[in-house]
Amino acid sequence: MKVAFFDTKNYDITSFEPYAKEKEIKLKFYETKLNEDTVDLAKGCFAVCAFVNDVINAEVIDRLCELDVKLLAMRCAGYNNVDINYAKGKIDIVRVPAYSPYAVAEHAMALLLTSVRRVHRAYIRTKDFNFSLNGLTGFDLHGKTVGVVGTGKIGRVFIDICRGFGMNVIAYDKFPAKDSDINYVELDELFSRSDIISFHCPLTEETYHMISSETIGQLKKGVIIINTSRGALIDAEALLEGIKSRHIGAACLDVYEEEGDFFFEDLSGHIISDDVLARLISMPNVIVTSHQAFLTNEALENIAQTTVDNIITYSKGEKSGNEIIV
Repeated sequence: MKVAFFDTKNYDITSFEPYAKEKEIKLKFYETKLNEDTVDLAKGCFAVCAFVNDVINAEVIDRLCELDVKLLAMRCAGYNNVDINYAKGKIDIVRVPAYSPYAVAEHAMALLLTSVRRVHRAYIRTKDFNFSLNGLTGFDLHGKTVGVVGTGKIGRVFIDICRGFGMNVIAYDKFPAKDSDINYVELDELFSRSDIISFHCPLTEETYHMISSETIGQLKKGVIIINTSRGALIDAEALLEGIKSRHIGAACLDVYEEEGDFFFEDLSGHIISDDVLARLISMPNVIVTSHQAFLTNEALENIAQTTVDNIITYSKGEKSGNEIIV
């Protein structure tokens, strides 16, 4: 059984090959992303394996069907880059709904600690043997109010971590977890009360641009924004203006609204054409990591195993429970 594997990185090969070989699946690894120009690389394959920045639109779906590709296996939890409504009845889709909530939640806290204790700035200074503490004053997390938007597995792990720091936790979720001790509030209350806001929800029509020029005014002055979920939850231009106006105190971003052309690539020798991204990165109170919150050994192993199992289960005509149903 052949599977075309798009947007391949070295860690993908290392984590996927053992499971694929064990299940007698031949993976054809391609560095290029899946889109209208590259979809023909899937010719002769039973399935394609795609990631967060591949483009699976109507044209790509039609071509996959013409190539007799049976399955689209997303090796991630989100699928906002897939036209799932158009795919209905044409090609089946599976995903990895949970690979390691600890990986993402811990990265969110790592970004927050780095920001509030100025670790990134101190690291750069001491590399130049500058041991001055001027400008490195932070603040305690203990006693601060953190608003968690989205209380799925990742959000709940992040809540547990925050409680360990002695933080006051409030949360918003359209579908609150039943029989939990989570203190749920309405979104506008969360925005107005939180010293820190962390996003752990999927990207949908309802969550698109939750942080925008219209909602920034509702935020507590000096708030810290953390986003390890999907970039388009935040209007990047509005975020930049909020930082420039000093209304937003800091931003910790592992995702970015227009990350597709930049993240996962080495562009150190290039000029970044996205002015908003370039300006955000230049801000001393903004930390940007390139969608790496998932990147732990444990998460990579879980992603590989679940993805391969999804493909095998589908090939047997069985249900894995990881199907995307429109």
